[in-house]
Amino acid sequence: MHLSRRLQRVAANVCSGGVVADIGCDHGFTSIYLVQENKAVSAIAMDVNQGPLKRAKEHILQYGMSDRITLRLSDGLLKLMPGEADTLLISGMGGALIARILTDGSEVAAAAKELVLSPQSEAFLVRKCVHRLGFQIASEEMLADQGKYYVVIRAVPGNECYGEEIDYLYGKKLMDRQDIIFFQYMKKEEARVNKVLQGLPGQGLSAVGEQRKKDLQQERAQIQKVLNRISYQKEGGRLWENELG
Repeated sequence: MHLSRRLQRVAANVCSGGVVADIGCDHGFTSIYLVQENKAVSAIAMDVNQGPLKRAKEHILQYGMSDRITLRLSDGLLKLMPGEADTLLISGMGGALIARILTDGSEVAAAAKELVLSPQSEAFLVRKCVHRLGFQIASEEMLADQGKYYVVIRAVPGNECYGEEIDYLYGKKLMDRQDIIFFQYMKKEEARVNKVLQGLPGQGLSAVGEQRKKDLQQERAQIQKVLNRISYQKEGGRLWENELG
């Protein structure tokens, strides 16, 4: 079973060793991989549409996993009972949708041992949601896959609240762990914002244009604040990631 780099990292964050509910299972490959590698005793592959479930069923049969992976048509966590799964895994969706799924299924989420989440956008909404639901972010990493950047968040039960909005916007754990991929991502974001600002005229902007400029300047200040919190050792003119342990 071969997974994309992103899904490999998502799977690597599954630590409960129990039953995994794969929400939005697509082709079912993540569920198959987790059971095949003994990272899960069994899996419940769930999707809101019949099409992905049909494809997942074909692959589950192909790999001889039908005794350990069940399929379920469900909108988010609606068809999952509290305590039925140790790990809730959601990837490949926008942050707003992931937050909605967790909030709508808050009783199911509260009974889980861990949440493994990989939003494609608006990760700050996911960070806020897991805190609101009584989880703490145990780890967070960023990876680059096929030219795009993704975060993988692992959350476990516990009370936690970030002190600054910037920690939710960009990820406190990413800053704390000195994540080099995150550093590269933030440098690209800084370059993007600078390029847009340089393209704006010095004067004569409309009220909307002036607000846009102000917003970009604020974003640049936030990015620079994040970069100042990431320390790196320089050796031979190259950036080297600090030891993370």
